[in-house]
Amino acid sequence: MIFIGIHRFFTSLNDLERIFRAPGRFKFEEHNVAAHSWKVSQYAMFFATLEEMNGASVNWKSLYEKTINHDFAEVFIGDIKTPVKHASIELKQMLAHVEEKMMEKFIKEEIPHDFQDVFFERMKEGKDDTIEGRLLEFADKLDQFYESFAELKRGNTDKEFVIMYQQALQKLLKMPLEVSVRYFRTEILNDVMHEETQINIAALTNEVLNTSK
Repeated sequence: MIFIGIHRFFTSLNDLERIFRAPGRFKFEEHNVAAHSWKVSQYAMFFATLEEMNGASVNWKSLYEKTINHDFAEVFIGDIKTPVKHASIELKQMLAHVEEKMMEKFIKEEIPHDFQDVFFERMKEGKDDTIEGRLLEFADKLDQFYESFAELKRGNTDKEFVIMYQQALQKLLKMPLEVSVRYFRTEILNDVMHEETQINIAALTNEVLNTSK
């Protein structure tokens, strides 16, 4: 008889520390998936607080479960660069299907039976139309914004980080979270554009702002 224990899940968490984001590009600073998930939870916590202070009702348990687990499936397929993942709707759907099936197989084979229903709920796609799902998407995109910002600030001339920065900014400004977007636009972007950077971040930012009015 094979006994399934939680041990395999716990050891798999170490694998997320060895999966690096934006693979194949020169970077001044590497970021792994485990650290990314932690940062996303911090961003989401702040903006959920902001939304709550402005009258929104937030399910904090759901929010934390969505944010800390949202990229666990990358333990199976690694981090696929955003331009590749979004090259076509069909490809994005295929990758999502592969992740879902591999996650399903992992839960059935590695998670104790008594906990499987809980894991199926926690590991499902978290980006949905709930405020928690929108906050996850906002926070996830914000980390892409900050990772690319850090490279441009140091003078990384790889064009991909310019594209990553501006695409993340465009998507953040269009997110259906009025309070969070307003704060990001009026407070955070103001600080971003006043930082001393090797590449003209203010100009790159204004390009997007001028086209999103």
